[in-house]
Amino acid sequence: MADYSFRPITMDDLPMFKRWLDQPHIGGWWGDSGTEARLVQDDMDKDVVDMRIVSTDGTPFAYIQDYNAHAFEAPQYVGQPADARAIDTFLGDPAFLGQGHASGYMAARIAELRQSYPCVLTDPDPANTRAVAAYTRAGFRPLDIVPCEDGDPVQVMIAQ
Repeated sequence: MADYSFRPITMDDLPMFKRWLDQPHIGGWWGDSGTEARLVQDDMDKDVVDMRIVSTDGTPFAYIQDYNAHAFEAPQYVGQPADARAIDTFLGDPAFLGQGHASGYMAARIAELRQSYPCVLTDPDPANTRAVAAYTRAGFRPLDIVPCEDGDPVQVMIAQ
């Protein structure tokens, strides 16, 4: 199993972050790269979202963020523990696709988070079967498909 490191994202990472979001395999599961980069930049100086660049062998290849599941009043997380963490992530560098890195780095990050939090949640689009499968391999199990804050369905998943 590969070793993964998780360092805070910096302003210098934003061009790479945007390039990753423009990759075809992201397939519209995230917003456009300019909007997402602005959102990340806006949150860098706040202490709400922990935003990380994932690397292996010194090479950055993915992005992962976590936050209190109730910080943004997301209806899909109602009823979950008050200190549950939610994660969002994407594997950005296409050279790392299909090698088990997505489930590997997610499992490593979940293990870190579980040292301090009772559970970790995520909410991929149920139509994003590749993401749902990677989350499952990383240790998540499905709960319910429910509407999120914009009304679109999400597959709420939990790692306990």
